Amino acid sequence: MKFLRRKFLHLAAGAVALPAVSRIAKAQTYPSRPVHIILGFPAGGSSDVIGRLMAQWLSERLGQPFVFDNRPGAGSNIGTEMVARAAPDGYTLLWTTSANAITATLYDNLNFNFIRDFAPVAGVFRVPNIMEVYPSVPAHNVPEFIAYAKANPGKINMASGGNGTTAHVAGELFKMMADVDMRHVPYRGSAPALIDLLGGQVQVMFDLMSTSIEHIRAGKLRALAVTTAMRSEALPDIPTVSEFVPGYEASTWNGVAVPRNTPGEMIGKLNTEINAGLADPKIKARLADLGATVLAGSPAAFGKLIADETEKWAKVIKFAAIKAE
Repeated sequence: MKFLRRKFLHLAAGAVALPAVSRIAKAQTYPSRPVHIILGFPAGGSSDVIGRLMAQWLSERLGQPFVFDNRPGAGSNIGTEMVARAAPDGYTLLWTTSANAITATLYDNLNFNFIRDFAPVAGVFRVPNIMEVYPSVPAHNVPEFIAYAKANPGKINMASGGNGTTAHVAGELFKMMADVDMRHVPYRGSAPALIDLLGGQVQVMFDLMSTSIEHIRAGKLRALAVTTAMRSEALPDIPTVSEFVPGYEASTWNGVAVPRNTPGEMIGKLNTEINAGLADPKIKARLADLGATVLAGSPAAFGKLIADETEKWAKVIKFAAIKAE
């Protein structure tokens, strides 16, 4: 009897271990076929540029094609929903951006829950927005701008690429924390908004650094501050907004997520390779060109960023009563 009992326990222990062994075996052979990385925005932006570089890196490192696929629409929700509905097998990844943290509250009837339905894999980069003004605005720093805005409530036009964009919510966060009243002027994309700022039709914009930096260097726009908590190496003499408005922080970030229930071993493998890519000189140089900083780290660290950002932008969206277009 004792022999039979020992044999039963041995077999039972082996049966329990089988799923773990199977998962490890799958992770060791992963990927065994092409992997698709979905971005919910059109080609051409900084997310697309860096995403394609990282896809190439992963293809070379892991020996299978990582296909970068643009699925734009509805503020990135079309591509995001596509990944949320995909099998949790490591072969469909989401190139996630700060837009996902914003749209989680901005849209009322999403068919997915960004926090619940995705597992974080790795952060990739963070890029500041720049609080910039048309040169005729009589303010050369943030305190002067706040004083000017308080003296002219509702008369300053703040441009953005549309309701709920990073530039919009960054501006609304500034309005909320600095207690100023500015008129939001949404455009259909950041490019036409920037054109009107350069022409003086609007006075201020919280634009992505990568699209405005050359205009600032040429003196066509005046940078008052960067929106990240730390100063940018690309414009080291420009202060942060938080130096004058304590606690202010807004930025555009990118990373990778997968459908929930994707095996942890696969997430770990992807995290290791993405972090290795972020140390590659070619990718680091391209990030520096965009004024971006590396956002390397663990899945847990990226998950905390996502949760914190989703909570922060939910408060701003509700405070400013922002509605999706």
